[in-house]
Amino acid sequence: MTDITAPRFKNEAAARKHLEAIRWPDGPICPHCGTVDKASAIKGGRAGLYFCNACRKQFTITVGTIFERSKVPLHKWLLANHLIVSSKKGISAHQLHRLLGVTYKTAWFMAHRIREAMRDFNPGPIGGENKVVEADETYVGGKARNAKKGKSIPKKEAVVSLVERDGKVRSTHVPTVNHKNLRPVLVSQVDRKSYLMTDESSVYPKIGNEYAGHGTVNHSIEEYVRGEFWHTNTVEGYFSILKRGINGVYQHVSQQHLKRYLGEFDFRYNERGISDAERANKALRGAEGKRLTYRRTD
Repeated sequence: MTDITAPRFKNEAAARKHLEAIRWPDGPICPHCGTVDKASAIKGGRAGLYFCNACRKQFTITVGTIFERSKVPLHKWLLANHLIVSSKKGISAHQLHRLLGVTYKTAWFMAHRIREAMRDFNPGPIGGENKVVEADETYVGGKARNAKKGKSIPKKEAVVSLVERDGKVRSTHVPTVNHKNLRPVLVSQVDRKSYLMTDESSVYPKIGNEYAGHGTVNHSIEEYVRGEFWHTNTVEGYFSILKRGINGVYQHVSQQHLKRYLGEFDFRYNERGISDAERANKALRGAEGKRLTYRRTD
């Protein structure tokens, strides 16, 4: 358990030192030239400002991260990051804006920056020999109660999730659920030596032939478990968390930003075996090289 009244969540100097310890465990790394431990603090300059003796440029711990050039104090960023990674079903921008004392617009954008840090852009394939990967699809959005007066019901968006039993999850937003869209997702993210487990959907048998094995359960006849091994309960359990968060906390997620919300839920699920503090630190490490501006929110 982490005390949210800890110094790094209230004090700017403590927040900076915490982030430096996370990003620079072996000494300052220049974000301009990549030189390690060749920088020195500028005396008389603002706290946390360094000068690289290799490339002769100045930098701080926030350069090259989602925090760069932000007017929001760093300690508020660290608190927002901790609240998001430790909330199993997410935390709304309205709640963040009330807790952090920033505007709703600022809280909304901070949350998207943090989600960007949580996304894994180069994930290795899940599964492998003697491992089972469950694949299934679900739909989010499209609730009639979320439609504005006089407007049509928003379109439901399709999400396919791949979950390795006792392992990680990969979720992808797809335009439609068909063989053409799902095959590239599965073959790029699931090791071919895996045993693929799905429901009776007609889009999976041909894809399943490319794997070490393919098992199914027939939900249409209310078959959910057969012999304890054949089931898709793991991925269904993940969907229950995802939908409770989307419907209960966020209520509306646009097609444009759905991939970031999926990255958020995947991150928390994949890092479920560690403490909130460790999970928050891992997200802080992921903040590097992912600067997101208001002009680029696609």
